[in-house]
Amino acid sequence: MHQGLMEVGGLRLSFGGLAALDGVSFAVAPGRITALIGPNGAGKTTLFNAVSGLVRPQSGSVRLEGEEILGLKPEQITARGMVRSFQIARGFPKLSVFEHLMLYGQDQPGENWTAALLGAAAARRREQALAEQALAVAKRLRLAHVIDNQVTALSGGQKKLLEIGRALMAEPRLMLLDEPAAGVNPTLAEEIGDLLRAIVAEGRTILLVEHDMALIERISDHVVVMAAGRTLAEGSFAQVRDNAEVQDAYLGGAR
Repeated sequence: MHQGLMEVGGLRLSFGGLAALDGVSFAVAPGRITALIGPNGAGKTTLFNAVSGLVRPQSGSVRLEGEEILGLKPEQITARGMVRSFQIARGFPKLSVFEHLMLYGQDQPGENWTAALLGAAAARRREQALAEQALAVAKRLRLAHVIDNQVTALSGGQKKLLEIGRALMAEPRLMLLDEPAAGVNPTLAEEIGDLLRAIVAEGRTILLVEHDMALIERISDHVVVMAAGRTLAEGSFAQVRDNAEVQDAYLGGAR
């Protein structure tokens, strides 16, 4: 039996002799929200880049449901059920909210031209199903009223919701979310927290990087603390908060 949905073991990655990841190891249990926290420069974003296939560590292992995925391309990892959110700025700013959501749907009929030609009716049915899914996701995220708007016209909070929506369109088992509540007002941060709990209640799993400690305390089941490219501590929020090593590394000894 596997310890987690995703298991990260001994990841090492250096840039120009500087260790960005220095033997990071932890597991993400299924059906839970695992939070990855740590001071700036701890290696959290580098870790996300490594497990999602954007950069290749020099050594280590990343297993998804027991299968090694290290070395696979990002799209191959997505096809296996792990999706990472990106800031909307990385996307296609001229597209509408609806087009953005459609773009991230699984099994796009336009992806395979032979299938599209030979099975036009099936392709139309799939496109219709994707359109219905996109509308449902937009409604759930309270984006239905801006579904035809260009992404550039969205507020910061709406862009954050769209990031989550794009990840949901891929129907993942594991969602990697990079600061899903960064820069939003406290009310929306609370709504995003409720949304993430609801997503997990449906059977999905979330690994998130977040600096909002109040949000982490409220929604996370398990917390992994990174510092200087290593796993420093893990446990419940209360356990890591009260850990002296974490206080030194993360808070400079302050509480």
